[in-house]
Amino acid sequence: MPMKNSLVIAVILLLAACDVAVGPNASTPIGTGLPDAAEDTCNANQYASLIGEDATALERILLLGQVRVIQPNQAITMDFRPERINFNVSSNNRITSIFCS
Repeated sequence: MPMKNSLVIAVILLLAACDVAVGPNASTPIGTGLPDAAEDTCNANQYASLIGEDATALERILLLGQVRVIQPNQAITMDFRPERINFNVSSNNRITSIFCS
Protein backbone atom coordinates (compact mmCIF):
# COMPACT_ATOMS: atom_id res chain seq x y z
CA MET A 1 0.00 0.00 0.00
CA PRO A 2 2.82 2.54 0.73
CA MET A 3 4.12 2.04 -2.84
CA LYS A 4 0.69 2.89 -4.27
CA ASN A 5 0.52 6.09 -2.17
CA SER A 6 4.01 7.07 -3.33
CA LEU A 7 2.99 6.59 -6.95
CA VAL A 8 -0.12 8.75 -6.49
CA ILE A 9 1.93 11.50 -4.84
CA ALA A 10 4.54 11.33 -7.62
CA VAL A 11 1.83 11.70 -10.29
CA ILE A 12 0.26 14.65 -8.47
CA LEU A 13 3.64 16.40 -8.17
CA LEU A 14 4.39 15.74 -11.82
CA LEU A 15 1.07 17.20 -12.91
CA ALA A 16 1.53 20.21 -10.64
CA ALA A 17 4.88 20.90 -12.28
CA CYS A 18 3.37 20.90 -15.78
CA ASP A 19 2.77 24.23 -17.44
CA VAL A 20 1.18 25.14 -20.75
CA ALA A 21 2.08 27.77 -23.28
CA VAL A 22 0.02 30.92 -23.02
CA GLY A 23 -0.88 33.57 -25.52
CA PRO A 24 -1.99 33.43 -29.09
CA ASN A 25 0.76 31.20 -30.50
CA ALA A 26 3.19 28.45 -29.65
CA SER A 27 6.26 30.71 -29.58
CA THR A 28 5.09 32.39 -26.38
CA PRO A 29 7.41 31.32 -23.57
CA ILE A 30 6.15 28.50 -21.39
CA GLY A 31 5.68 29.35 -17.75
CA THR A 32 6.29 33.11 -17.86
CA GLY A 33 2.78 34.24 -18.75
CA LEU A 34 4.36 36.98 -20.89
CA PRO A 35 5.31 37.33 -24.57
CA ASP A 36 9.00 37.28 -25.49
CA ALA A 37 10.58 40.64 -26.32
CA ALA A 38 10.17 40.26 -30.08
CA GLU A 39 6.42 39.68 -29.73
CA ASP A 40 5.75 42.32 -27.07
CA THR A 41 3.99 44.73 -29.44
CA CYS A 42 1.64 45.98 -26.70
CA ASN A 43 4.23 46.51 -23.91
CA ALA A 44 2.81 43.61 -21.89
CA ASN A 45 6.11 43.01 -20.11
CA GLN A 46 5.82 46.27 -18.20
CA TYR A 47 2.87 44.70 -16.35
CA ALA A 48 4.71 41.50 -15.38
CA SER A 49 4.31 42.27 -11.69
CA LEU A 50 0.53 41.84 -12.06
CA ILE A 51 0.76 38.11 -12.80
CA GLY A 52 -0.62 36.28 -9.79
CA GLU A 53 -2.39 39.39 -8.51
CA ASP A 54 -6.15 39.72 -8.13
CA ALA A 55 -7.76 41.13 -11.29
CA THR A 56 -8.98 44.12 -9.28
CA ALA A 57 -5.35 45.34 -9.44
CA LEU A 58 -6.16 46.43 -13.00
CA GLU A 59 -8.52 49.04 -11.58
CA ARG A 60 -5.60 50.79 -9.85
CA ILE A 61 -3.39 51.34 -12.89
CA LEU A 62 -3.77 53.54 -15.93
CA LEU A 63 -3.96 51.44 -19.09
CA LEU A 64 -3.99 53.51 -22.26
CA GLY A 65 -4.98 51.89 -25.52
CA GLN A 66 -6.85 48.69 -26.26
CA VAL A 67 -7.21 46.36 -23.28
CA ARG A 68 -9.08 43.09 -22.90
CA VAL A 69 -9.64 41.10 -19.71
CA ILE A 70 -10.42 37.46 -20.53
CA GLN A 71 -12.33 35.40 -17.98
CA PRO A 72 -12.34 31.56 -18.05
CA ASN A 73 -14.55 30.11 -20.80
CA GLN A 74 -15.27 33.58 -22.16
CA ALA A 75 -15.78 33.82 -25.91
CA ILE A 76 -13.40 36.28 -27.54
CA THR A 77 -12.98 37.61 -31.05
CA MET A 78 -10.19 36.16 -33.15
CA ASP A 79 -9.18 39.46 -34.76
CA PHE A 80 -5.48 40.20 -34.40
CA ARG A 81 -4.57 43.61 -32.99
CA PRO A 82 -0.89 43.59 -32.05
CA GLU A 83 -1.26 46.75 -29.95
CA ARG A 84 -4.03 45.25 -27.76
CA ILE A 85 -3.00 43.96 -24.34
CA ASN A 86 -4.88 40.93 -23.01
CA PHE A 87 -5.04 39.84 -19.39
CA ASN A 88 -6.06 36.21 -18.83
CA VAL A 89 -7.86 35.80 -15.50
CA SER A 90 -8.36 32.47 -13.70
CA SER A 91 -11.55 31.21 -12.07
CA ASN A 92 -10.27 32.50 -8.72
CA ASN A 93 -9.92 36.00 -10.27
CA ARG A 94 -6.09 35.96 -10.48
CA ILE A 95 -4.17 37.28 -13.51
CA THR A 96 -2.49 34.24 -15.04
CA SER A 97 -0.95 35.65 -18.22
CA ILE A 98 -0.61 38.77 -20.30
CA PHE A 99 -0.20 38.81 -24.07
CA CYS A 100 -0.64 40.93 -27.18
CA SER A 101 -3.25 40.28 -29.89
